[in-house]
Amino acid sequence: MIGRITGILLEKTPPVVCIDVSGVGYEIDVPMTTLYELPETGAKVTLYTHLAVRDDAHMLYGFSNADQRTAFRTLIKVTGVGARTALAVLSGMTVDELATAVAEQETAGLLRVPGIGKKTAERLLLELRDKLSPAVMQNTAAAGTPTTNGNGNDILQALTALGYSDNEARRAVKALPKDITTTEGIKQALKSLSRK
Repeated sequence: MIGRITGILLEKTPPVVCIDVSGVGYEIDVPMTTLYELPETGAKVTLYTHLAVRDDAHMLYGFSNADQRTAFRTLIKVTGVGARTALAVLSGMTVDELATAVAEQETAGLLRVPGIGKKTAERLLLELRDKLSPAVMQNTAAAGTPTTNGNGNDILQALTALGYSDNEARRAVKALPKDITTTEGIKQALKSLSRK
């Protein structure tokens, strides 16, 4: 999994950007909210990424922060919502706006997104209710995403890959010291989870 990319921004061709990393140009699909935050070409940038492996292609999606990537990963788990629709949602509204819409079960913001009809908007709100409310997004940051702890997100991903639920993993990561290494953090989190 490619989780983060840092390099020189070569091209911006919405919705794709190209980033040069040591001579290799990575084409990355980004939502418009991320594109607007990028500097001019030639500048150094860092994007949080999600790699989707399909039969016909390996697609790399990029985001300006970890919350956007979390929202994207949550959206693509909703029945009938693919990566393109998830990018469209995150292009049409910020993560905070999406989380608020979910918390208030308000379809108006989603209906303004191209390609989202009433049924899809209602399904999104229903399926995201416990996964993408403002409180959940705040817990994401508190649990140690890279905005507060550089290794927290890696530890979280390792725990969920091992089969622990998102909530179990987040609680375990939240209890870790902020400056812990990824390897030591995984060990300590596994110890605490095995006691329960």
